[in-house]
Amino acid sequence: RCAELQIQLTEAVSTLGGQKELIAKLEHDLSTIQALSAVHRPDAEGAAEPGLEKIPEPIKEATALFYGHPPSPGTTFPEGQVDSLLSIISSQRERFRARNQELEGENRMMQHTMHALQSELDNLRADNIKLYEKIKFLQSYPGRGGSRDDTEQRYSSQYEERLDPFSSFSRKERQRKYLSLSPWDKATLSM
Repeated sequence: RCAELQIQLTEAVSTLGGQKELIAKLEHDLSTIQALSAVHRPDAEGAAEPGLEKIPEPIKEATALFYGHPPSPGTTFPEGQVDSLLSIISSQRERFRARNQELEGENRMMQHTMHALQSELDNLRADNIKLYEKIKFLQSYPGRGGSRDDTEQRYSSQYEERLDPFSSFSRKERQRKYLSLSPWDKATLSM
């Protein structure tokens, strides 16, 4: 029984050593790939690039197998190592693709919600001004004096502003003049 356990322990230690070597090699290969991300890529896909000799052989092998090219002569790697590297890269790509699609969907949803809320806000603002106009009309009848509350005061200025042609003309002219200024003049004006 002790001899069996000793054999199992020896096998486990050798397997652990082999796995540690593979992990170290994988980390080295991945760091090499990350270092190569700054390398300028050629215009055409698959064109020769002088700096691509630095890519580790397992990755070249996995890429060749992925695209269906025959393996380069003189390189022999265990089939399991190439398959595991390829599966790691493929699963990572799929995770990134799924996360990207999820984030794009959320972004579209937020944009849609923002546009809907903005249009609703604009509609409510226009409705409030119309309601104030009706209140003003009803208060114009004799004997209908009324107390003015905060809501009426808030919309009365917007209503009067909309009716006043001089203030709208003045505002448009100010905006036109401001847009015609140079960037330096705009900065000076804001200071």
